[in-house]
Amino acid sequence: MRPDLLNPLFAPVTALPGIAAKTERLFRRLLGRDDVPRVLDLLFHLPSGVIDRRERPKLAEVVPGRVATIMVTIDRHRAPPPGRSRAPYVVYASDETGDIALTWFKARAEVLEKLVPVGERRWVSGTVALYDGMLQMVHPDRVVAEADLAKMPAVEPVYPLTEGLSAYGVRRAVEAAIARLPALPEWQDPAFRAQSRFPGFAEALRSVHRPTVPADLSPESPAWSRLAYDEFLAGQLALMMVRARMKKAAGRATVGDGHLRDKLAAALPWRLTASQARAIADIAADLEKPERMLRLLQGDVGSGKTVVALFACAAAVEAGSQAALMAPTEILARQHLKTIAPLAEAAGLRVAILTGRERGRERTATLEKLAAGEIDVLVGTHAIFQEDVTFRDLALAVVDEQHRFGVHQRLALARKGHAVDVLVMTATPIPRTLVLTYFGDMDVSELREKPAGRQPIDTRTVALDRIDDVVAAVGRAMAEGRQVYWVCPLVEESETVDLAAAQDRFRDLSGVFGDTVGLVHGKMRGSEKDAAMARFSAAETMLLVATTVIEVGVDVPRASVMVIEHAERFGLAQLHQLRGRIGRGAEKSTCLLLYKAPLGEAAKARLATMRDTEDGFRIAEEDLRLRGEGDVLGTRQSGLPGFRVARIETHAGLLEAARKDAALILSRDPELTSERGAALRVLLYLFGRDEAMRLLRAG
Repeated sequence: MRPDLLNPLFAPVTALPGIAAKTERLFRRLLGRDDVPRVLDLLFHLPSGVIDRRERPKLAEVVPGRVATIMVTIDRHRAPPPGRSRAPYVVYASDETGDIALTWFKARAEVLEKLVPVGERRWVSGTVALYDGMLQMVHPDRVVAEADLAKMPAVEPVYPLTEGLSAYGVRRAVEAAIARLPALPEWQDPAFRAQSRFPGFAEALRSVHRPTVPADLSPESPAWSRLAYDEFLAGQLALMMVRARMKKAAGRATVGDGHLRDKLAAALPWRLTASQARAIADIAADLEKPERMLRLLQGDVGSGKTVVALFACAAAVEAGSQAALMAPTEILARQHLKTIAPLAEAAGLRVAILTGRERGRERTATLEKLAAGEIDVLVGTHAIFQEDVTFRDLALAVVDEQHRFGVHQRLALARKGHAVDVLVMTATPIPRTLVLTYFGDMDVSELREKPAGRQPIDTRTVALDRIDDVVAAVGRAMAEGRQVYWVCPLVEESETVDLAAAQDRFRDLSGVFGDTVGLVHGKMRGSEKDAAMARFSAAETMLLVATTVIEVGVDVPRASVMVIEHAERFGLAQLHQLRGRIGRGAEKSTCLLLYKAPLGEAAKARLATMRDTEDGFRIAEEDLRLRGEGDVLGTRQSGLPGFRVARIETHAGLLEAARKDAALILSRDPELTSERGAALRVLLYLFGRDEAMRLLRAG
């Protein structure tokens, strides 16, 4: 049960004064929630900037373009002429050193006569500009009488907004939320807190929302760092509690004799890379231990993870058990099947597939064979989770593209058998700090080399206004028998617009190249997508126009040209994933990044990194540096718990400390029953890590 003292923070925002049901919808959008946002969500909506109103110059000292707070006498009003509603309402004011025009558009005379009465003195604050040789302040942010100056914040937070919500409305709501902060117990280690000079939790929140100097709002400030550490600590505790639960549920030793793995190795058309061999050995050693395995296998695009997974599955089957390989999409599940089927057949492994497409008699037959133990390895999508799917003896679950599956799914899959070992894979190399953050409960294997025979990819950037040259180059490549991907832009979170962009480009290119052009996008039915991909694989179509659905798992060795339109809109990891679709055959491959000029600094840096390197691990580190953690793992799209307060690029140094602290806490107080343990339970609820609390209750 959530501690009662947190109830004021878990109340809906509509409980705050001034937030009606109509505004609640806007706060829902602002705070990124599908349901009614809570007071707590407002407290974690931290300012993105600050306005410093401490500068109090005379008019003669004002610097145009800066915010100034000045004391002036109101001299006269000039209302717009009748019938000229677009003309501004100007109030002329002065001090002993000069004059200024205070300008409002669409203002009501009676309001301004009250706000700035002629002959009175007022403090006005806002950005000053020079217009026609005279100082001007358009729509001053603040206007107060002399007596009320103390009420004007000298340093004012600026919040991210959404259409329909004013800066004033959000500030007022946050102030109301701060007023509800209860006294909370201290969960941090006293010595660590003193050494880090961290304020208390509530004090830290107040400091960030009510800065007294601009530095209070820096992510490096003690207040913000305190909140970031709390978030890390909650995350690490939750991960370790899940890990402890999985380890505690007694494991079993899965010991194979190696005969299937020997056959697989003999059937491979190439030799395993050193890191593949090392990963296979690590996994086999984990399986043989009487504890549950929870291992992350991360490798670059095309580093051969699927083969490592097949060896792991073979080890489980040698011990008389079954294995499951789960992928996030049907395209990827079928791709895995295509990769492993010939090798599995050579080794005598019985493999089947189960996705949403398998229905009726075919599905029933598969389920019967699975329950009878006549299928060794089941490949599929989340359809594997469904209740009617029963294994005779599932010993190993392999989860691909792990970052699309949360802790819950990990546990659900593991429940399909007795003491199931779990291997998770990702083709998005993840920076070390993020590995600790999201996968702190796992051992890690990395595949660093590319398999033999992989060609380097020539990556170039081309301005979009040269698109005709690009189309001509694509035509020449196709004439030489080369196949081409043309990826259409990612338009802000909108599948409909993405789709329109892809359909328009498909129409244009079909006009040039006729029916050699195919189209694949996320709104197609699974069977349509597969058919389009099959035509491309068979070289019936030579040019495939696609949205980012081809990002993972599509393997067409003859495709050696990749055009990415509006490359500046993609993150580095995604560009790298897309580029990884080519360079898989003997042909020299080319990737063209089309961009719309002018480019911002971050986009320039991203495209330069793509030109300079193909090392996914280096790209992942650079992506983190440029964008912060939010997008590196696709947390925006995948429902991963992205950070609300912590900024990985600033606070990464605190992560290791939080990890050690969490390990120490759980070694001394695994059930969190001590006084500090009770305080840490409060922390877990605050940062939405209550799945860990459910584990405690479930024992």
